[in-house]
Amino acid sequence: MYLFYAPDIETTLTLPEEESGHCVQVLRRTAGDTICVTDGIGHLYHCVITNPHRKHCELRIESVEMPSPLHEGQVHIALAPTKNIDRTEWALEKCVEIGADEITLLLCDHSERKTVNFERLQKIVVAAAKQSLKTRFPILHPMTKMTNLQVDGDKFIAHCIEGYEATDSKRALKDRVVRGHQTTVLIGAEGDFSPAEVEWALKNGFQPVSLGNSRLRTETAAVVACHTAVLANE
Repeated sequence: MYLFYAPDIETTLTLPEEESGHCVQVLRRTAGDTICVTDGIGHLYHCVITNPHRKHCELRIESVEMPSPLHEGQVHIALAPTKNIDRTEWALEKCVEIGADEITLLLCDHSERKTVNFERLQKIVVAAAKQSLKTRFPILHPMTKMTNLQVDGDKFIAHCIEGYEATDSKRALKDRVVRGHQTTVLIGAEGDFSPAEVEWALKNGFQPVSLGNSRLRTETAAVVACHTAVLANE
C-alpha cells in the first residue's frame, strides 16, 4: 500500500503536483487504478484515477473512512535542534513514525543551532507520516524559545543537571506517563538545559524524569521519550 497526501482532496479531487508526479511518473499509476489518499487530519480516501496527469492527477472518491487513532492520549515532544541538522531530521522522522502527535522545535540557552529550514522539516514530517501509513499527521511547531512554551496536560523535562530535585523525585518517564493523558516531554540542547531553564520548568509544573541509565544524544533522547510515551498509551 502506498499513501498519497492531498490536504484539499474533497474540494479539488486532484493530487498536488509533487504527489501527481510521483503517482503517475514514478509509480506508473494510470486511469482506472485505485489509490489511497489522506488529508492528514484523519480521513482515508479510496480513490480511482480518472485523469493520470503528471501535474494534476484527477481522482474520483469511491469511499472514505476514519481509522481509529493508533494510541490513546496525545504525545508532544519538544526538542532543541542539533548543530548537525541531519540528526534533527532523523529524530523528527523517527518520532513521526513512532507516533508523536505534536513536535516543537525549542530554542534553548545552550542551543548551537538557532534557526532551521522549517519548510524542509515539514516535508520530512509529511514524508515520514505517509511512509508509516498515518492518516493523522503530527503538528510541527516552529522554533519557540523554551520559556515561551505554553502547554497543558502532564509536563516533563529530561535534564541531566543534579541538585534540582529530591533524591527520589526523578523517576523514569515510563513510570510517569498516564495512559490517555496529554504528555509533553522537553529535550534540551547538546549542552543540556541551563540551570535557569530547569528552574523555569520546575516552577511551571514540569516534572523531572529519567530516560534510563545511559547518557543519550539529543536526537536519541527525543526518540526514546517519544517511544516511551506512545508505548504507554497503546
